[in-house]
Amino acid sequence: MEMSWEQSITYSINTVYLLFSAYLVFVMQLGFAMLCAGSVRAKNAMNIMLTNVVDAVVGSISYYLFGFAFAFGDTSNPFIGTNFFALKDVPNTSFDYSFFLYQWAFAIAVAGITSGSIAERTQFSAYLVFSFFLSGFVYPVVAHWVWSSSGWLSASSTNPLFASGAIDFAGSGVVHMVGAVAGFWGALIEGPRVGRFDAFGKPVPMRGHNATLVVLGTFLLWFGWFGFNPGSFDKILVAYPSTTNQGNWTAIGRTAVTTTLAGSTAGIVTLFGRRLLVGHWDALDVCNGVLGGFVAITSGCAVVEPWAAIVCGFFSAWVLIGLNIVVTKLNFDDPLEATQLHGGCGAWGLIFTGLFAKEEFVIQAYEAGDTSVVRPYGLFMGGAWGLLGCQVIELLVILGWVSVTMGPIFYAQHRLGILRISTEEEIAGLDISSHGGYAYNTHQEENQPRFYADYMRMHDHS
Repeated sequence: MEMSWEQSITYSINTVYLLFSAYLVFVMQLGFAMLCAGSVRAKNAMNIMLTNVVDAVVGSISYYLFGFAFAFGDTSNPFIGTNFFALKDVPNTSFDYSFFLYQWAFAIAVAGITSGSIAERTQFSAYLVFSFFLSGFVYPVVAHWVWSSSGWLSASSTNPLFASGAIDFAGSGVVHMVGAVAGFWGALIEGPRVGRFDAFGKPVPMRGHNATLVVLGTFLLWFGWFGFNPGSFDKILVAYPSTTNQGNWTAIGRTAVTTTLAGSTAGIVTLFGRRLLVGHWDALDVCNGVLGGFVAITSGCAVVEPWAAIVCGFFSAWVLIGLNIVVTKLNFDDPLEATQLHGGCGAWGLIFTGLFAKEEFVIQAYEAGDTSVVRPYGLFMGGAWGLLGCQVIELLVILGWVSVTMGPIFYAQHRLGILRISTEEEIAGLDISSHGGYAYNTHQEENQPRFYADYMRMHDHS
């Protein structure tokens, strides 16, 4: 059947919108790289930059070969997709290349979250293994459950769970919790960095070496989040039948606003909350607070009012502050706070959506504005327990699934001695011991050797 002129225009505009969103989400890799680099010590900057590049390049291949098929294979299997391997039969009536590119940008973000949790102490070869497995299998299966129309937990399925399905619009659970739970097991199995806790178990501060990079990374991630959340509508030219002038374009604008408000509120609350706790204004804490707000709103960004986004950001800040205090007391060491930030705020985001999702917006996001359809919505908005039940189930199954898949991988690497670097390599720094030299060619750092050859010579003499 031949496409009409109007159809081709609509299709073109929707494709441009989705591709633009994909490019924005990809910019988040740069944001992650800057944030990670600034948050570690200078002697590990080269290492963490390389892991961010590796997450992108390894994730591209694994997502192309199997990840996309596991996530979006259009089959009746509610657990895992079984076709479209290596993009066979794409494009088709359901998906084209731009949709693949958009979903790929999400997949490589997941591994970036995990690499932050195990920074400064992990063998480089271990990254290659877990990054491939996480972006090629573990994450795509969760994406299939929640985002594929055949997934058992999907809100867009023909017969959704509890007549609702889980609303995780852009992935507080699917992306952020998956990356965080994987990172949690990696960091737990490896143990803390050398010197992070003293002989009495008291924490020793290990601040990142460059606040400039942390702030740059935070703003790049903020910029990328405008592709992450609003872009998850996929199409911008969808008119709502019950209104005269509204369509996905209005919902996309609102989603960008809720995203901004949640992140900003979380940043303000963290600024003052940490000021009360530590006695000074801390730029790095505020950056993490802002990101925690973004992580939390990512689930419900399309289905809540702007005022609710402020509530979301307010509580996400306290979730992050509280979890940081708890994990320090438990001697758990995550250099990027990724477990607490992406895991804790991601879990709060899922619950928040179950409480505050507005009926009208749920119908806009999942039924293209067809008001003849009835759907469960937020409990606090008068919408009963169906949606909240699905949100809690998503939270629990992500915890379980990522734990039983990634936990054993990290543990096996640990037992084989290929997960953590030696103490002397860690003290010297990964850049000099594994990557040929420092990221910065300036003064000698901590009286350490400056080049790989010097390091090896010193090593041989010891």
